[in-house]
Amino acid sequence: MQKILLLLLLFPFTIYGQNMIQGTVTDAITHEPLPGVTVSSADSTFKAVTTTDRKGRFNLQNTGKLRIFMMGYNALIYDASSATGPINISLSPSSVDLQPVVISASREGQSRASAPIAISKINSVQIQDTKATALYQLLNKVAGVYMVNLGNEQHTMAIRQPITYNALYLYMEDGLPIRPTGIFNHNSLYEINMNSVKDIEVIKGPASSLYGSNSIGGAVNFITQNPPVGFAGNVQLQGDNYKYRRVDADAGFTSGKFGLYAGGYVAHQEDSWQDYSDFDKYSANLKSTYDFSPSTRVITSAAYNYLNTQTPGSLDSIRFYSRSYGSNQRFTYRNVKAFRASTRLEHNWSEKSNTFVTLFFRANSTAQLPSYFISDVRDNTGKYMSSNGQVNDQRFQSYGLLAQHRVDFDFLHSRLIAGVYMDNSPSSFYAQSLNIQKDLTKNYYTSFTNIGTYIDDYRIKLFNTAAYAQYEIKPLEPLRIVMGLRYDRVHYNFTNGLPASNTKYKQQQTNNFNIVAPKLGLTYNLGNHKGLYANYSVGFQPPETGDLFSSRQQTPLKQATFNNYEVGGWFSALNNKLYTEISLYDLEGRNEIISQLLPDNTTQNQNAGATRHRGVEYTVAYLPVQQLTLRFSGTNALHTYKEYSELRTNFSNGQTSTMVYNGNRMSNAPTWIANSEITYKPAFLPGFRIAPEWQHIGSYYTDPANTKTYSGYDIYNLRLGYNFKSNILKGAGIWFNVLNFTDKLYATTVISNQYGDTYNAAPPRTYTLGISYSFSKN
Repeated sequence: MQKILLLLLLFPFTIYGQNMIQGTVTDAITHEPLPGVTVSSADSTFKAVTTTDRKGRFNLQNTGKLRIFMMGYNALIYDASSATGPINISLSPSSVDLQPVVISASREGQSRASAPIAISKINSVQIQDTKATALYQLLNKVAGVYMVNLGNEQHTMAIRQPITYNALYLYMEDGLPIRPTGIFNHNSLYEINMNSVKDIEVIKGPASSLYGSNSIGGAVNFITQNPPVGFAGNVQLQGDNYKYRRVDADAGFTSGKFGLYAGGYVAHQEDSWQDYSDFDKYSANLKSTYDFSPSTRVITSAAYNYLNTQTPGSLDSIRFYSRSYGSNQRFTYRNVKAFRASTRLEHNWSEKSNTFVTLFFRANSTAQLPSYFISDVRDNTGKYMSSNGQVNDQRFQSYGLLAQHRVDFDFLHSRLIAGVYMDNSPSSFYAQSLNIQKDLTKNYYTSFTNIGTYIDDYRIKLFNTAAYAQYEIKPLEPLRIVMGLRYDRVHYNFTNGLPASNTKYKQQQTNNFNIVAPKLGLTYNLGNHKGLYANYSVGFQPPETGDLFSSRQQTPLKQATFNNYEVGGWFSALNNKLYTEISLYDLEGRNEIISQLLPDNTTQNQNAGATRHRGVEYTVAYLPVQQLTLRFSGTNALHTYKEYSELRTNFSNGQTSTMVYNGNRMSNAPTWIANSEITYKPAFLPGFRIAPEWQHIGSYYTDPANTKTYSGYDIYNLRLGYNFKSNILKGAGIWFNVLNFTDKLYATTVISNQYGDTYNAAPPRTYTLGISYSFSKN
């Protein structure tokens, strides 16, 4: 009798246990586990609901059909009525993310609605659909961003600034700067492995209160792929009509507590549309994760990038407009080797408290014979005398630490984030002078001779220490106030390797820059995917080591500071089918470092007394039907000199004069930049996509006197792709991209000096064909 009573008592619990279901939710593209996904019963008569843990796992009473939902992904109804064991569910990222989860605003995942900054995200759907051969094809989709294509993955940038080669941007991989303060390179995104990037986040405007130096015009954070659930991999081949060839491959797995991911690509091009522009690129990333416990994890990653490219240089107006894409020499080059490694230990003390500590290492060498240092020597009448150039090599190694602690308080729903950063990056630089022979009749540099004379040979001990804090409070439910402060000490210790008799510069010099960068911002959530934000922030830029210590730099430089005032908002309408973001900013610079173009076609940096950058950035996304997405992104801006003058020399008489440009528009600053795209994925042909794109760069002055202009350009791109869904070819894909569809003649940059204009020619019409194959098992 007692046994019967016991069975009766246990019967309901036995039935309940049998009705429980276990599952894992993953990203349909990256196959990573998705934490924080809401899993609930699709039957309104049941109230079962839960969220996935850090590994994407959940347990829930099986009521037949489950509703799977997470912001940024397409909601899914999953029929689990016939499930007999653990289930695996894949969520597809949505084409338009109303409130994306961003990491770069605080180094932790948070909703865009809680971040009082202008921040945009390029998600894995856009990356997969674009099939970019260079990062500018992705970043130029972001409102306010113009990444200038200089060929062979070389580039420069314009975000809330004119097109500039100066250190006004911070480039990061997983929140770590890929280069240290003081050793910026406008080309340094060729040190990123595109194949292993799953998301790109762009902060527009100063982010110095969190990230420190150079994050003035913007900060770009490349977030890399994590190990997938189970195992997954992908391989793809592509090539174009100008002999660009590329192979991408990546794979990863998770087994128990350990996960591993590896990915990279090899690219090669020769005999392209432009003379003397062959290049090779090898790129690889490796990342492992190990979960000591549900609250403690260690992440180890490494990245290696190698670039070896010829550099044809810019074209004169005759060659450009005649489409004679020939180089005026055949000996310049750039050779880059970049290695990075880091180990990050994370620990969740509780739901309200988290700490991470990251140790990192960098090793970088950039050897080059740069075309932009080739210069012609002329007499007082302007008559050609000779030509010269240089070969140089810059190397650095970095040993650093980043640690951050976050704690949440019940008081006003507040949050405190505090961190420290240390970066010890000893570096070296040498440059040797070249005598260059020139054929004047053909305007062609024929050869060079290294005469063994050192222009520069120095070592620098570079040490950057910083501490930062950010405090957030919610005095009202819809209102969030964010206050931030960062202190940086940047230390340069310069030692000249040249004997005192060979140089007029100091043998030893120490420079210290002590910088405090505050931030104050707020967001106000109006509900239903509507909100407003405002912020005040300060950005700073100490002079680069190359500007301070290069023998070519004749003018001493001061630290630049920027005050940023900004308001904006995000709005949805038409039942969340229409989404808009807008930002208005006023960025005021003091002692901004400006590159002055000299008559011999070389540059000299100097401080401008004051500059002003004002503009509006906007994005509109519209989904009239599920299969159709329309996006329009743009920026209208005015960049002006408030206080700026240059000392000019008249070579005919040797007299100098001061040219004052107060009130003039800054050179190379387009007033309107726009990018628009229509993506169609028809329901009657699952897996197919077609996406025409329009890119507009408005006219701009090419000299500070505002006497010369470039009209800008409009180009059109077309992308088509098909991912097979059938059982036989499932996982296979094919795509066909046409860039510069109308074969427009245009230049990505134009520079003017007193002897004429030079043009960086953009590629003519380019066809790219690619195939891929993906596999996965959870």
